[in-house]
Amino acid sequence: MKTIENIHYAEPHDNDHALNIYLPDTGKQTDKVFVYFHGGGLEAGDKNCAGDEFADYLTDRGIAVVSANYRMYPSAKYPEFLVDSAAAVAWVCEHIKEYGDYTEVYVGGSSAGGYISMMLCFDKSYLARHGIDSDKLAGYVHDAGQPTCHFNILRERGIDTRRVIIDESAPFWHIGTRNTCAPMFFIVSDNDMTNRYEQTVMLLKTLEHFEYDASKIGHIVMHGGHCHYIAQKDENGDSVFGKLIYNFISEH
Repeated sequence: MKTIENIHYAEPHDNDHALNIYLPDTGKQTDKVFVYFHGGGLEAGDKNCAGDEFADYLTDRGIAVVSANYRMYPSAKYPEFLVDSAAAVAWVCEHIKEYGDYTEVYVGGSSAGGYISMMLCFDKSYLARHGIDSDKLAGYVHDAGQPTCHFNILRERGIDTRRVIIDESAPFWHIGTRNTCAPMFFIVSDNDMTNRYEQTVMLLKTLEHFEYDASKIGHIVMHGGHCHYIAQKDENGDSVFGKLIYNFISEH
């Protein structure tokens, strides 16, 4: 795996607007790249986690990985982290061919990053600013993201973070505005954060209610706590999370 660190995808050229690229070794490359947004409640976390946890599994199988930072609380405000993430995806769409023959762009994230990936998927406006149709990307991996208004956005607004609110800042809000979508894969745990499992099930049923193409929507329920599987290895020493991503990409 070849690692290229700290590429700036937008102004200002700081750590909040930087990404890492993890490339397959020569001869292993496919046409696929996976763009990842880290978790941390929109207030913590870093792009380097992908290299530590799962990028090697994907690059060993020919899939390039891009892991991007974005502005976070307390200095960021809604929707700056979404604006940044859309800009990172746009950078990849424009520049990834400089690093190989990559034509299929997948987007995903975990926890706060899962919220981001859902918003980029369901609210077409963020990627549309860059001339990108969110439905035309190759697919999305939504890992344990909050489909209602994110709790830290509620905190920013001075609202009890336990409230369940659905407005334009929530992925839920945008379901039903169309019934087309790119392939997507949802991951959640049976002992996830409070309400995360139940809200994910409700989101899946809402997609069904609006007659989204069921053949494009997959999900899995993991056993354990919130995102515990991201750093886990299976009995063969392979990345559990990397394998989930790879299996989804291989199917689509």
